[in-house]
Amino acid sequence: MARISKEEVKKVAQLARLELNDDQINNHAEQLAKIIDYIQQLDKINTENIPCTARAIEVVNVLRKDEKINYKKSEDLLDLAPSKEDKFFKVPKIISD
Repeated sequence: MARISKEEVKKVAQLARLELNDDQINNHAEQLAKIIDYIQQLDKINTENIPCTARAIEVVNVLRKDEKINYKKSEDLLDLAPSKEDKFFKVPKIISD
């Protein structure tokens, strides 16, 4: 196991504005040492021909072409609005004069 000193844990705790007692410092030192050991194991893996990825599973957006469609029943939509004026939705004013 890579050794993490109590002073290093105290320094990191100070930078993070954490107050740790001696038991917590010892516990964090052990946990950080295990994390560093695990990272050292990962360093041994040959990733030379492996492409970089941002996610374990590829995410693909499903997009459609943005097309203007004249909706024939616009009055039905306007009737659902809390307020309308002529053929438009009426919304509260957000910009002052």
